Amino acid sequence: MLRLEPPCDMITIVPVVRGTSSCPLLWTPTYGCHRELWGPASAPCNSVAEVIFDRGEGELMRRTSDEESLALQHKLIASSAKNFAAMLDRQADAHPNRIAFLTPSGADDEPNAWLPMTFAEFRRQAHEVAAGLMELGLPREGRVALLSGTRTEWIIADMAISSAGGATTTIYPNSGPDEASFILADSESSILFVDSTAQVAKIQGRPEVDAVVRHIISFADDSEETGVRDDRLTTMAEIIANGRRRLAVEPDLVRRMIDSVEPDDLCTLIYTSGTTGTPKGVELTHRAWTYMGQAWKNLDMFRGGDVHMLWLPLSHAFGKCLIAICVEIGITQAVEPRISRLARSLGEVKPRVMCGVPRIFEKIRAGVMTAYPQGRLASRVSRWAFATGRDAQRYRNAGDRVPTVLEAKRKIADALVFSTLRRKLGGIEFMICGGAKLSEQVRQWFSSAGIPIIEGYGATEVGAVAFFSGPDAIRPGTVGPVAPGCLARIAEDGEILVSGPIVARGYHSMPEKTAKAFTDGWFHTGDIGELDEMNYLRITDRKRDLFKTSGGKYVAPQKVEATLMANCPYLSNAVVLGEGHKYAVALLTLEKGALMTWGRRHGRPDASYAELTADPDVRRSIQRYVDRANSRLERWETVKKFAILDHELTEDSHSVTTSLKVRRGVVAEKYSDIVDEMFADENEQSSVARGDDAS
Repeated sequence: MLRLEPPCDMITIVPVVRGTSSCPLLWTPTYGCHRELWGPASAPCNSVAEVIFDRGEGELMRRTSDEESLALQHKLIASSAKNFAAMLDRQADAHPNRIAFLTPSGADDEPNAWLPMTFAEFRRQAHEVAAGLMELGLPREGRVALLSGTRTEWIIADMAISSAGGATTTIYPNSGPDEASFILADSESSILFVDSTAQVAKIQGRPEVDAVVRHIISFADDSEETGVRDDRLTTMAEIIANGRRRLAVEPDLVRRMIDSVEPDDLCTLIYTSGTTGTPKGVELTHRAWTYMGQAWKNLDMFRGGDVHMLWLPLSHAFGKCLIAICVEIGITQAVEPRISRLARSLGEVKPRVMCGVPRIFEKIRAGVMTAYPQGRLASRVSRWAFATGRDAQRYRNAGDRVPTVLEAKRKIADALVFSTLRRKLGGIEFMICGGAKLSEQVRQWFSSAGIPIIEGYGATEVGAVAFFSGPDAIRPGTVGPVAPGCLARIAEDGEILVSGPIVARGYHSMPEKTAKAFTDGWFHTGDIGELDEMNYLRITDRKRDLFKTSGGKYVAPQKVEATLMANCPYLSNAVVLGEGHKYAVALLTLEKGALMTWGRRHGRPDASYAELTADPDVRRSIQRYVDRANSRLERWETVKKFAILDHELTEDSHSVTTSLKVRRGVVAEKYSDIVDEMFADENEQSSVARGDDAS
């Protein structure tokens, strides 16, 4: 019998990452069950200043009171720039020659040169574009949409919109015609930036778009190649030329506008990913971004001149959040839009930090673990090294000194394995994870190699990140404390509430939904969690994603899915369902690259992806991985049956969002026949999980 058995922890990085993501939510799972988790619980935070003896470290640590948090909030507000564009002015004035961006130049399969742009040049170009937008008649808080992938021009255009007194509407570059048209019409965006004229075809001939969009600006002059024609179309170069002419006549034009923009003016309109319905436009003010920059600066995690690898979609709230942080602190952003080249670019740029989503880290780990067949010496050495790293990490997590013998073994492991891994990742010091829950096993794997992953939590409505900690203050199982100067509470039903300058002012043209989600300055996140003794937040699941079995037990599907993903490196997606049934089931998809590699190694080089998913040996191997995952779950959480789909879940099929979050309702409905079949004999179901054919 052939098995899908990865050798575990090989040290070759395989660039298997694909897709884009970002992160309305930054997560970490809580795998233990808490007695009061699903019942009434109240944990008002920060009500009293307490002195706590931190476990194992012998240090006195203090909880922060509400009064102290609010005092810090006032201090950070006073230190913040007046508006988003003013942040750039301050950085460009203080450090004009500091590098703002590194932009790659070269083919995907060749070494690239990285072209620098200083903060002074960044400001100059942004102001020229701003003047060009004002020449087009952009009104105060007038919406300008960006329909583009991640690139330096996106950031320049976004800063220009703020400098001109407008507000940016973000649209994912792979949005379909219906979604793009809806956002343009709903936001009433009069000007549209695109990364290619090919994007224009999505919205042509739509009356609702024609009624609002008056000008279309393309970063690329590629109409001849795409064949797209539109009377509203112009190029970024033409806008810059117009702006220069206007500034030659009125040199202080943009400066006057920036000075007039107030902190509570609308800065960004970001539409939620829509996993549960029609996207909502979240209205974020200038203060939300300027305060976020100050909050991260307050942690002293970054230094001016640090290099950050930026590949996340800028249409997402976390992309905008990163821009604000980098501009405030003076961090260099290496802008890499080519996900397939990310691993190689890390080695070229050698950033200090990179942000990602769980699927990226899972793919890197899975690529390492499945790189070589089991039994080779290198595999055994690697397995020993990661086991040693995990043992040492347990002592560090507890605040205890690592025993001398174990520390000596860890140093040998670092020399043999971990140093190579870190070198392939460009010598990166730490990473930041967002978008969904990161498995504890995956976090621990990277941590063992000396690459800590910071996990935080937030949502678009709180500027992407509301809870976070520094790399030296990570408490495993938590997402850190609330942002400096902000407040957090846990409602009686376990819902997380957040208050502070980072909270959005509401939903665009949705007063009823605004009133429901934003009450008395508190944003209701819709997520379940708890605060520990130091006010570090533990996340369990989306409130609306919880399902209840017919036996009355609540199941957090994302926890189960994360456990499946961590224990089976061949999975690309897992969707757990079970509302009203006796047990939970899962729809699984497999990582195509790893699966095809397995086929070649086992004498089936010509087998298709669909054929391999139906292979009995593959299915038996996946069953063993599911059994392993089940052993880490509570009895009522275990997956009793699973089905392997013969194709992956894609954005094109609307099964996942652009940030790679599964649209659970869409998937459940689309594959209802398969799901129903897994529940057909639930009255006679076995206590042992069984794999069913779904090809």
